[in-house]
Amino acid sequence: MAKEMLQVLNALDVAKAQWYHFTAIIIAGMGFFIDAYDLSCISLCPNLLGLIYYRVDGAAKPAGILPPNVSAIVNGVALCGTIYGQGSTFLWIAW
Repeated sequence: MAKEMLQVLNALDVAKAQWYHFTAIIIAGMGFFIDAYDLSCISLCPNLLGLIYYRVDGAAKPAGILPPNVSAIVNGVALCGTIYGQGSTFLWIAW
């Protein structure tokens, strides 16, 4: 398996620039930027969920705070979704 992968990489290195090279660059770039966007946006979600679902009417502090265990689940599910999405989508595109 490793020899086959090295042969593919070697073939890419010695070949002239073709449409396949640009496709590989675009796929790698899309994966990087989508992953970075997802991971930077997910940090806002626990705060917003706390404001929407854990607000206590008449409390001294009007802002709701998401419980730590729920916040950990939200972040964990987002990371699992990122791994699954990157693995399935871009692996499927690459094949």
